[in-house]
Amino acid sequence: MSSDDWKRQAAEQALGYVEDGMKLGLGTGSTAAKFVDLLGAKVKAGLKVVCVPTSEATRAQAAALGIPLATLDQHPALDLTVDGADEIDEELRLIKGGGGALLREKIVAVASDRVVIIADGSKRVEILGRFPLPVEVVPFGLASTQRLIFQMAADAGCDGDIKLRTGANGAPFVTDNGNHIFDCSFGAIDDPEALDDALKLIPGVVESGLFLGIADVGIIAGPMGVEVLSAIDSDFDEEN
Repeated sequence: MSSDDWKRQAAEQALGYVEDGMKLGLGTGSTAAKFVDLLGAKVKAGLKVVCVPTSEATRAQAAALGIPLATLDQHPALDLTVDGADEIDEELRLIKGGGGALLREKIVAVASDRVVIIADGSKRVEILGRFPLPVEVVPFGLASTQRLIFQMAADAGCDGDIKLRTGANGAPFVTDNGNHIFDCSFGAIDDPEALDDALKLIPGVVESGLFLGIADVGIIAGPMGVEVLSAIDSDFDEEN
């Protein structure tokens, strides 16, 4: 089986957490897109849900499938969000933002009673940091913000290249919120909590791709089958 097949397996299992009448958050990325496709088929078959997408790309995909959509202002509290991850460790700490939607993804996730993360086995890591950490920043004062990220990350035990993300045309990548992203190649992040706290002190930083204490369940599909990880303080998986 391919990674594409594993992503679909994880997405299929996540469907088991969806109940009729739920308000759902829809994630962004290749794995989340599998879930949206499967959800669209369920909606066509009669499932009643209303969904808040975490990006314009997900909004367009869901709309094309006939999935009822709303905004977080219309439904500020959600029942469940299903999203992917660029990395996930055994404590359900994540790196997200490879697709550039980390800010909306985190807002929607935190607004949800429960969060299920789906991924293929390649995203499972012992220590976060193999994938460059995305940090969303405002366009004003980029050089100053980059300098402060470097300094504050060093204080948290992280060091490495910090590069402004660019698009195919070489221009700075622009998020759905009109911001830019620095991709930080820190390598092993031994203390994600310390790094997250440090980045939050920088005025130009909008949000980082560290998702800590947010996920309730991780569904990881790979050559050995489907593995389900549950947060220590969550009884979500036990209810399903």
